[in-house]
Amino acid sequence: MSRPTGREPRRLTRWWRRRSLRARLTVIAATAIAVSVFVAFQVASELLGGELQDSAKDQLRADSRVLAADAERAGPAQVRLPPYPGSGRLVRVILPDGSVRTPAGQPSLPPVSERAERVARGVSADLMESDDSDEDGYLVYTLRAGDGAVQVAHVVDDSPLNRFGAGMLLIGLLCVVGGALVGRTVARAGLAPIDRLTAAAVRVADTRDLDADIPDEGGGEIRRLIRSINDMLAALRDSRRAQRLLAEDAAHELKTPLTSLRLNAELLIRLDRRGTLDSALPAESRTRLLKDLGAQVAELSTLVAELTDLARGDVSDESTELLDLADVVVAAAARARSRVPDIEIALDVTSVWVSGRPAALERAVLNLVDNAGKWSPGDQPVQVRLHAEGMSAVLEVDDAGPGIDAADVPRVFDRFYRADSARALPGSGLGLSIVQRVVDAHGGRATVTRSARGGALLRIDLPAAPPPTPITRPTAGEDTPRR
Repeated sequence: MSRPTGREPRRLTRWWRRRSLRARLTVIAATAIAVSVFVAFQVASELLGGELQDSAKDQLRADSRVLAADAERAGPAQVRLPPYPGSGRLVRVILPDGSVRTPAGQPSLPPVSERAERVARGVSADLMESDDSDEDGYLVYTLRAGDGAVQVAHVVDDSPLNRFGAGMLLIGLLCVVGGALVGRTVARAGLAPIDRLTAAAVRVADTRDLDADIPDEGGGEIRRLIRSINDMLAALRDSRRAQRLLAEDAAHELKTPLTSLRLNAELLIRLDRRGTLDSALPAESRTRLLKDLGAQVAELSTLVAELTDLARGDVSDESTELLDLADVVVAAAARARSRVPDIEIALDVTSVWVSGRPAALERAVLNLVDNAGKWSPGDQPVQVRLHAEGMSAVLEVDDAGPGIDAADVPRVFDRFYRADSARALPGSGLGLSIVQRVVDAHGGRATVTRSARGGALLRIDLPAAPPPTPITRPTAGEDTPRR
């Protein structure tokens, strides 16, 4: 059964991906050097082989001219042939009848070719031939001499190329080994910042110490990576610090209502166990105590809801959409009236379109109206105004209360902050903090000043958006305009 094609490449890919970056760089360096040496060997072999062959041909031509000159003077049949030295060049004379003369003791050359016979007859010019039919290859040059021809042959010697190839192979192996060592050294030196970065990250993960910044070293991509990780650690430090502050503030704010709730509940339980609940607590006192318990439970519920909203870290999971802020303000005012029926709200709103999250914006407006309702006298309404101002949607919530002291203005939007004059009123000190976070998430700005009525004027500026283009559709029977 044949194995499916493509499995081996996939195995090689998986093997390669499992290698470390240092090993990959080492293999890449060694492979690049091996390929370079191989290409250099091929080019050098071709050049050297061609140079040796050209040199051998030039030598054959020179020797052939000397022998041809002697043959023309003495005749091919009587020319004196040099004795065979035992190695090197080989000579032969082709006579007019096609026979040949060779020096005594000289190895036999390949038979005279038809093209060489044509040179001897004077039909064609000189001829350079190579013969590889025997174990030893020959390079034979044929030159016309008198009424015959002379031939000078040279055994093709591949030993220089073989020695050159062996030397290049040895050099190539040394280069590959050296390249692998150099590649590993370079990879180790180049990846040293990465190793230190990895060790620092592991140390942070083990110790949970986010204050240990990684030293900024290296350059280019490594420096950007280190800076990015340091920025991430700084963001994590800020997030953990904010969580710790939130937990501490929440514990502090929850302590008082929980203590009061626990004491009142324990009082009721103790009196009930003694059977003196009715005698110790008259109906009026018992009713007032139960109302206090209900108010404390409601305050705790509001505080827990606001803490949950703050702890999310994001405004909402809802998506951003194009909406008319006037609809959001009207809906928030309706909710405020339903929660506190005694509150009087005067609306002066115009249509202004923004891009935002409806529920989050409604929560912010509701918190502003609730805050104003705590301070505004019963005979003075809370004024809510919405209008466009330049490229912004401006929402103003105005109350006729005592206003905000100048010392408290910078901390109005801080979490759990409550002015001394507000500590006797219900609330958690988170409402305006949520407003600030919603406004920041929408790219706006929240400010507080003194109103013309002497109270507080809280203002929100949000980036306005162009209103949607209305789509007009002709009704049935109105395809043409009427007159």
